Amino acid sequence: MTSTICLSPNRLRPIRSALGLAALSLAATAMTPAAAETPWFPMKVYDTSSGTPKAAEYTPLPKADKPYKLCVLFPHMKDSFWVAVAYGIVKQAETMNVNMNLYEAGGYENLPKQLSQFDDCMASGPDAIIVGAISGAGLSKKFEEAKAKGVPVVGVTNPLPPNALPAANYVDFVAMGEVTGEGLLAQTKSGDKLNIVTFPGPAGSGWAESFNEGFKKAVAKNPNAKVLAEKFGDSGVAVQLQLIQDALQAYPGMNVIWGTAPTAEAAIGAVAEAGRSDLKIVSSYENQAMLDALNRGDILAFATQYPVGEGAIAIDQAVRLIEKKPVMSLVQPVAAVIDKTTVPKLQMDLVLAPASWTPVYSVKAK
Repeated sequence: MTSTICLSPNRLRPIRSALGLAALSLAATAMTPAAAETPWFPMKVYDTSSGTPKAAEYTPLPKADKPYKLCVLFPHMKDSFWVAVAYGIVKQAETMNVNMNLYEAGGYENLPKQLSQFDDCMASGPDAIIVGAISGAGLSKKFEEAKAKGVPVVGVTNPLPPNALPAANYVDFVAMGEVTGEGLLAQTKSGDKLNIVTFPGPAGSGWAESFNEGFKKAVAKNPNAKVLAEKFGDSGVAVQLQLIQDALQAYPGMNVIWGTAPTAEAAIGAVAEAGRSDLKIVSSYENQAMLDALNRGDILAFATQYPVGEGAIAIDQAVRLIEKKPVMSLVQPVAAVIDKTTVPKLQMDLVLAPASWTPVYSVKAK
């Protein structure tokens, strides 16, 4: 059954080639005007507030009652994935007429910086804080401090311990990893052997481990699929490229690379350099480079969690908490695998920011 929430009165040669590919891809494709005009809401989601996912639709409030002050914390802004979340944040803050300042920590290795930025947010006297957590456990004491001072905190995109915050929105990462595994199997001929090395992302982030779990669960259904190794590391292209180069040497039988979007970006150049056109590349999530790579035939598939929509929903959740209005405490976008057959159906403006959009870190209410 579908319920509706409309709570209204709304990252040597290979390094150069991989980094160059990433930079070119980020600017290569603009959304069509038609896509840009598609309404974001209502957006199909799962309402998991009760602990059990229920199909639902999300529609934000039309406007905030007052020009509230919101503080937003991101792990980084190194790729178009987080730029997409930022786009949703910025546009929804403008729509709801609230003030917003966004700070990024520079990478998943920088938890101390995010902790310091959280303190800075608190010192600025915000009405609410939105956080893409580097580590939910690592930020738990900060969450408690905010609660004690009556400042609501909303989690966006990255997973958190159960009931860590009064509201959050992030995909079911196990399910998202699983859809990429199913997408790989769907494009594998019967009897073909799959020798896979996974590159889930930064250890300790929560989402990397969950992506990996879901992917392995799916490919385990094929007796000819074998995971040779799991290589965790920061989700920057340079780090992922080194991991891939090491794996190409250590596992000559590897014929599938599965991992983060920066993994796939790095893999395209590394695989070409190694002359390994037999290798299949699958990304566990989306960014602009993944869409371009899919269209070129450089990767097999990627998954999406609609990050623009996540950013927009986080703003609405924060306003609802401030105004003590009904709020879905856990919103989960419906994960989907995207390949050449499904990309024409993708609502791109919920996945990526327009290629022409330059990230901004502050919104001032009118």
